[in-house]
Amino acid sequence: MSANAPIDPTLLALRRGDLAGTRALRLTGPLDAFPDEVFGLAETLERLDLSGCGLTALPDGFGRLRRLKVLFCSGNRFDRLPPVLGDCPELAQIGFRGTGLREVPGEALPMRLRWLTLTDNRITHLPDALGARPQLQKLMLAGNALDALPATLEGAPNLELLRLSANAFATLPAWLAHLPRLAWIAWAGNPAEGGTVQARVPDVPWSRLDPGALLGEGASGRIVAATWRAEEGEPARPVAVKLFKGAMTSDGLPEREMAACLAAGQHPNLTGALGQIVDHPDGAQGLLMPLLPADWRVLAGPPSLESCSRDVYDPALRLPLAAALRITLSVARGAAHLHARGLLHGDLYAHNTIWDGTAGTAVLSDFGAASLLPPGPAGAAWQRIETRAWGLLLGELLDCCTSDPATLAELRDLERACIQADIRARPLMAEVVQALSAHIGEACPDE
Repeated sequence: MSANAPIDPTLLALRRGDLAGTRALRLTGPLDAFPDEVFGLAETLERLDLSGCGLTALPDGFGRLRRLKVLFCSGNRFDRLPPVLGDCPELAQIGFRGTGLREVPGEALPMRLRWLTLTDNRITHLPDALGARPQLQKLMLAGNALDALPATLEGAPNLELLRLSANAFATLPAWLAHLPRLAWIAWAGNPAEGGTVQARVPDVPWSRLDPGALLGEGASGRIVAATWRAEEGEPARPVAVKLFKGAMTSDGLPEREMAACLAAGQHPNLTGALGQIVDHPDGAQGLLMPLLPADWRVLAGPPSLESCSRDVYDPALRLPLAAALRITLSVARGAAHLHARGLLHGDLYAHNTIWDGTAGTAVLSDFGAASLLPPGPAGAAWQRIETRAWGLLLGELLDCCTSDPATLAELRDLERACIQADIRARPLMAEVVQALSAHIGEACPDE
């Protein structure tokens, strides 16, 4: 640490003993070495965030943090995942994103590992021990140099979310599509993805757009409101514009997200692209998208540290059956359209579902994890992986439903059919749309 560098106020408080009993600690650095004072919290500390502190190693006695459950070290410089992580008996979530990792020793993987993020590194090989962590549920590997996965993962009983985008896979293991609980996967930007689906949208010159207020910002880009003059003399149309940052995200490369959004085309239940922006003054890549009504909202929050791979709903959310059916049918139609266009959404979640907040009109958004489907039976197998994601969404919404449980029995049967362990027995999304339409015809006569 430079002699003139400011000292993190949290570190000063830690040294004074002001943080006794703390369960969550975040140090912002810069640090020359791991602070020994952290060990004074060994009896209580459960979450430790050392991201961007400039660390290159962890001490041999790191396992003294016997209650530690979550560790973030992203943005530091580690060539090797520290083997001492395996000494932490309760450690379940590890994040080493963008640290320059090349090696992942098996002994660095704690037995309770549930969520591992190694995005944007230089890893070429993963240890067999990864498949011997029975609680592994979420595995983030985008932006590495992997061309294979450990065969031991074939038996991973609880793996639900897997990110493999922007690696070096010439083929994907055949057994991946048969993991019983896998529901969300992305592999765009690998040789295995093959060709591309042709976009069917026009180029939109930046000069015909008048950008306005910021609507949102995520890992891949910023979304702003704008008005669009398609032709000189025509009235301006309100739209949304997404400008991509160009940085690696946990799902993969932003340019692959843009390509998928373009390839998806327009559909009433997708936030697809109206056009591709050209001639931006800063050379930025961007998409023109429909502007949703201002009162529409996201259906749920993204997964938390505790929920891992499952969305977090407002505990007060209560849905009439008709609204729940409209939401799930809207998402099913959007997903079925993507599958027919040769695309897997890869992130079919409530937190990527935007709805009107009342009747249940909804759209599926965010193509950051979308991948090009292979043709034939292999593509159908991957479609049934996404069927499980939809079935989980259906179950979550039925849990929020105000109807008597007896009236939901047939819908619960559909849920079970979609999430069953036998992937080959799950329906395709087009079949889901058919099955659900019968229910919605009864519950929503105006549909």
